[in-house]
Amino acid sequence: MQFAHFDAGRFLADYWQKKPLLIRNPWRSWTNPVEPDELAGLSCEEDVESRLIVQARGGWKVEHGPIPESRFGKLGRNPWTLLVQAVDIYAPGVAALIAPFRFIPDWRIDDVMVSYATDGGGVGPHFDQYDVFLIQGLGRRRWQVGAMCDAATPLLPHDDLRLLADFDVMEEWVLEPGDILYIPPRMAHNGVAIGDDCMTYSIGFRAPSRSDLIENWCGDLLGRLQDDDRYEDPEPAPQDNPGEISAPAIAKLHAMVMETMGDRAAFARWFGQHNSAPKYPEVDFRPEQPVTGRDVRAFIADAVPLTRNPASRFSFIRQDADSLLLFVDGQCFELAGEAAALAERLCAGGRIEMDQALGRSAAAMELIVALFNQGSVAFETGD
Repeated sequence: MQFAHFDAGRFLADYWQKKPLLIRNPWRSWTNPVEPDELAGLSCEEDVESRLIVQARGGWKVEHGPIPESRFGKLGRNPWTLLVQAVDIYAPGVAALIAPFRFIPDWRIDDVMVSYATDGGGVGPHFDQYDVFLIQGLGRRRWQVGAMCDAATPLLPHDDLRLLADFDVMEEWVLEPGDILYIPPRMAHNGVAIGDDCMTYSIGFRAPSRSDLIENWCGDLLGRLQDDDRYEDPEPAPQDNPGEISAPAIAKLHAMVMETMGDRAAFARWFGQHNSAPKYPEVDFRPEQPVTGRDVRAFIADAVPLTRNPASRFSFIRQDADSLLLFVDGQCFELAGEAAALAERLCAGGRIEMDQALGRSAAAMELIVALFNQGSVAFETGD
């Protein structure tokens, strides 16, 4: 899936994290990538995160998946919405929706949530903490946007939904199949299906909170620190008042913390692994039959292309002109030369036409074997 007309540079300068933008069908050819029955089938699976939201008497009732197949036949006439997270993991056509938005770095991309709603269905006025592109797949949906929100914005009491207590509509549009609406973080919005068979694809972008970064970075550090790494003062000066915590002591204690937490190289390595870790680690994509370097060389000799698993997260941090750290599904690989060049090609996306030069690089072979055996790449054999 690609855009026929869209100015990414202008969008980033004028709209990204600033104001909403309606983009009328920019696709070369729009085709809805997943059918309603397929989405319902995914929601019945144990490992798939899903929610069913039913509206009744002005309220919203949330049921968490897996959703029993028989439930859909008992929903009646009340408006309802089915939400399924990370459908890009399971449906290649949905994963393909991400490609046109890769002018935003991959490490920011979260997943593609898909919603199906009957006439009048929605999840109520709310706001999110991240950027989102809302792509209309089937049917029509009316979107309304309001003011920017924050932690002090009043919410209605609800255990599962963050519903706004007050929602003043500032703009609204009706989206047709192929249309896209961009909503910046913290902007109030509300979507309501017009007619049945309304499907919307939500491409969300992660925005780590300061608290999340500190909590997880500190947790990683604590797991690696030694208990005997302690404060020392071998030549203390006598103190006039024993109750005082002296300035030199505070400086030394503070330095102990900051020297560890302020290690930029260690933070970069941790963040690459943390950010690339699978969102749903219980979903196992490892092949039934592992490969060896000899197998990989045979694929190369037969010119079999290499492709990324759409569910895998790839990113890298450059160390110098010839080396980098590659992060794939929570694993870190230190690479240089041919292997580093291969890593950059993998991070750029798309299929890779293999060449004989790779077969002569032991490091590149080791990387392909490791990535294949953890389920992050595969050879397009046609099987």
